[in-house]
Amino acid sequence: MTAAQYGDWNVLAAKARYGINGWGNGYFDVNERGEVVVLNPLNKAAPPLSLLDVIGGLRDRELQMPVLLRIENIIDQSIRQLNESFRAAIGRAEYRGGYQGVFPIKVNQQAQIVEEVAQFGAQYGHGFEVGSKPEMIAALSSMAQGEGLLICNGYKDQEFIDLSLQAVKLGIRCFLVIESPAELPIIIERSKALGIAPFIGIRAKVISTIGGYWNATSGDRSVFGLSASQIIQVVDTLRANKMLDCLQMLHCHLGSQIPNIRDVRGGVSEACRYYADLCREGAAMGYIDLGGGLAVDYTGAHSQDGQSRNYSLQEYCEDVVDTIMATLDGYGLDHPTIVTESGRATVAYSSVLLFNVVDVARFEALPIAAPAEGEHELIRNMRDIQDYLQPKRVQECYNDAHFYRDEVRELFKRGQIGLRMRAVAENLFLEVLSQIKEVLAGMEQVPSDLENLEASLADIYYGNFSLFQSLPDSWAIDQLFPVMPVQRLDEYPDRRTVLADITCDCDGKIDRFVSDHGFESTLPVHSLNSGEEYYLGVFLVGAYQETLGDLHNLFGDTNVVSIRLNEDSSFEFVKEIQGDTIADVLGYVEYQTWDLKLRYRNRVEAAVKSGRISARERQEMLNTFDASLRGYTYYEKEHQSLLSSATAVAEGRAEAAPVLL
Repeated sequence: MTAAQYGDWNVLAAKARYGINGWGNGYFDVNERGEVVVLNPLNKAAPPLSLLDVIGGLRDRELQMPVLLRIENIIDQSIRQLNESFRAAIGRAEYRGGYQGVFPIKVNQQAQIVEEVAQFGAQYGHGFEVGSKPEMIAALSSMAQGEGLLICNGYKDQEFIDLSLQAVKLGIRCFLVIESPAELPIIIERSKALGIAPFIGIRAKVISTIGGYWNATSGDRSVFGLSASQIIQVVDTLRANKMLDCLQMLHCHLGSQIPNIRDVRGGVSEACRYYADLCREGAAMGYIDLGGGLAVDYTGAHSQDGQSRNYSLQEYCEDVVDTIMATLDGYGLDHPTIVTESGRATVAYSSVLLFNVVDVARFEALPIAAPAEGEHELIRNMRDIQDYLQPKRVQECYNDAHFYRDEVRELFKRGQIGLRMRAVAENLFLEVLSQIKEVLAGMEQVPSDLENLEASLADIYYGNFSLFQSLPDSWAIDQLFPVMPVQRLDEYPDRRTVLADITCDCDGKIDRFVSDHGFESTLPVHSLNSGEEYYLGVFLVGAYQETLGDLHNLFGDTNVVSIRLNEDSSFEFVKEIQGDTIADVLGYVEYQTWDLKLRYRNRVEAAVKSGRISARERQEMLNTFDASLRGYTYYEKEHQSLLSSATAVAEGRAEAAPVLL
């Protein structure tokens, strides 16, 4: 990308380039100073909140990067929009039933998130979906008094079922959704033993095909749910035990992150057929749970790509309501309460991963030295390429550069040339490729072999985070998350980069980025300024990333901060959680802090006895060891200044790494 492609670079160009108006969903924008801002959900007329102001508050509180920033108002607004949109759709259609949402705890099990959903969702009767006993405990202890539903999915043992039945006794409308025929005998036995009539749901397997990553959650081979034959067996068993009136819910999980609204309509229509026939069988139906599926537009493309969606929230709600109404009216059935388990769309927007850049590698040549006397023929040939480099011979020059570079490498492997000569060849190679890139910028048609040259020469910016801890889906399933600088967006981004984390793993990188063209393999960024921090944000990370993160390289949880905006866009740091210390993560993998200290103490004491170190040095070593155990697992700025290789590269003094093309 050149500045000319967007005219004179400005904030509007930055918004277009990073696609923030598409994926920001009305929550994020860029102000006139070139800073990413949070738009106030409480007051659209209020000035937006700059993320740099939040970062300043983090620094004042001595909270190191990386930080997971949670914006509580966005969770509140997501719950409000979902419930109000369904209410509006129900009113327009004159639908005779209601709507009740539930939040699936598996999407984000962190206590702050669950408590915020419970607190704000209470006014709408917004409940929870759980799939395990720990999630059940979290929900029971968090749910506000009111009409919220508690949906129990997953495989359930006696203890799980007892907890659910006791919740009914407490006045909670808690549904035991039968996922397997093996659960039913336990439910019947425990309900009779406790004298509590259960609320029962049946999960049916839908065969409607959906698009996107998670289409295996539906269909005949779905792990969960009952076939038609199994549903009939459940109905007959309940009837035989005089409990058919307990069956009140049909559960059909349409899918996750459904990008195409037509798939939603098809799945809802099929679910209604199950519902209608269960009513015919005599079940006391009243609820239809459509599971998840409401997608998040991670790319902002508004398309049916698996990481986008081609519909609005309003359209989703209207299509669900209209399809249920049209289908069941044909059978003369009452309209059921609609239940959805929208987790991703509820919390994804509320969390932003903020981190600083700690280093950069540039794939550029150092200043080219004058030819040495008796220089090797291959080196001379590589210098000569620059004499005939022109558009019509650009492919030839590209091929020649690779040939001569590879020949030099072969001679080096055989011991026929030394390291200095190889370094000269590598440097000339980078210089030739850089000149080829400049020639390509002026060509209308680029040879296919050279289309990825710019990406091959892109910088590597090293971010202070762990991909595996904070963005596991980016690695595991190539999930796209919007990434962009949070500052200097009024300046033209003069560099292209891929992002590497600070793990020692080649997979710890991001090389697919949301752009105005869909996605690209490099991210436009700015050259680092000496002595100035450069911050990036990864957006829409509130769903699944905290839950699925792991301890690769023993990088633990980041610092977490929750803020809440006031109507005037002043904000409060309402909660802050210190990230894992080194002692914490070592404890997760079965090390005992006292034992580590004792072993290290014995080692340094032995060094004193042998005369290797002094007693004073011993104490300094023990103090350093102890302080490290209490320290953050990530790169801490006070230990080493940013003015290292990043500054050296910016001044053209650092040695560039060789590029493999």
